[in-house]
Amino acid sequence: MTTQQRSGCPINATVEAFGDRWTLLVLRDVMFGNRRHFRELQASSEERIASNILADRLQRLVRDGLLTRDDAGRGQKATYSLTEASIQLVPVFAHLGAWGLRHRPTNPELRRRAEQLDAGGPDMWSAYMDELRAIHLTPSVPRRRAS
Repeated sequence: MTTQQRSGCPINATVEAFGDRWTLLVLRDVMFGNRRHFRELQASSEERIASNILADRLQRLVRDGLLTRDDAGRGQKATYSLTEASIQLVPVFAHLGAWGLRHRPTNPELRRRAEQLDAGGPDMWSAYMDELRAIHLTPSVPRRRAS
């Protein structure tokens, strides 16, 4: 990570990596919504993230090593992928969701994922992290052109 930290405290370092709610919500949408392109992230945002905020957060997440950006060719969409560091946040998201279920009013439709993660526990989180690794960390094999 390239930014200067205020202290060496692990909690501070973590909070500084996320910075604000938008950063966590962008990671959530890539992680659980498989939204990997700018327009998908913006159009599907429940919280209605502004395009300038989204662009800034994606840039920060790439800079800080939580996402990678596959620069597609001219006229094609860039694809964002999770890194191992962000995949390891699955248990954190599970705990945040479980806390929200218990202590905040939530939408019945939007709480399903948090309920599933809470009920599934560490075994489910581990299996999901393996799925994310297969999707985001496995290099894609270039397609061969038909001769």
